[in-house]
Amino acid sequence: MNTLTGYLRQAGTAVRFLLLATVILGLAYPLAVFGVGQLIAPYQANGSIIKDDGGAPAASALIVQATADDAGTQDPNWFHARPSAVAWDPASSSATNLGPNEPKLVDAVTANRAAVAAAEGVKEADVPADAVTASGSGLDPDISPAYARLQVARVAAAHGLGVDTVKDLVDRNTSNGMEAFLGQPSVNVTTLNLDLAAAAAGSRPQQ
Repeated sequence: MNTLTGYLRQAGTAVRFLLLATVILGLAYPLAVFGVGQLIAPYQANGSIIKDDGGAPAASALIVQATADDAGTQDPNWFHARPSAVAWDPASSSATNLGPNEPKLVDAVTANRAAVAAAEGVKEADVPADAVTASGSGLDPDISPAYARLQVARVAAAHGLGVDTVKDLVDRNTSNGMEAFLGQPSVNVTTLNLDLAAAAAGSRPQQ
C-alpha cells in the first residue's frame, strides 16, 4: 500500500510539473518573446511590406526606394536617402569597399557634400555625414533627423505644402521609444516619401 501511495505521489508531482512547464514554456515564454519582438523588432515580427490605400503592396520599409535616375541625378521632389554603391538597386547589396584613406572615397565624399549643399541651399559645413557616405548595404532607408530636416524646405516647396506640414511628416517617421534607445533616432525615407505622396495628393484640388 505504501508503495502504491509513493507511486501516486510521484505521478502527481510529474503531472503538476508537466502542467507548470506547459504554462511557462508553451504559453508564457512564447508570448513574452512575441511581446519583446513587437517592441524592438516590429518588422521582423510582422513583416516589412507597406501597403497603399487600396491594400496593394507599395514598398518594403527596410529597403530604400531610389529617387535618382540612371545618371544618379536626384529627383528634387522627394526626400533623398544616403548615397549607394549599388545605385539603390534592391537586386544587389554592397558597400563601396573603399578604405578611409582611399583618395576615391575622399573625392566621392567631397563631391557628395557639394551636391547636397547646392541642392538644399546650405553651406557645405552644414551637410551631415550620413548625407555624403554610403551605408554598408547601399539599401538603408534610414537617415539622420538632421539630414531629413535639411531637406524639408526643398520638399515642401516642390509639393506646395507648408513647411510645418512636412516637418510633421518627418516627426511621424522618426524612430522613438525602444528602437531609438537601442540605437539612435533615425528617419525612414521610404515611409516618409509614401506619407509625403499621400499628403501631396490630399492637398491637390479635386477636379
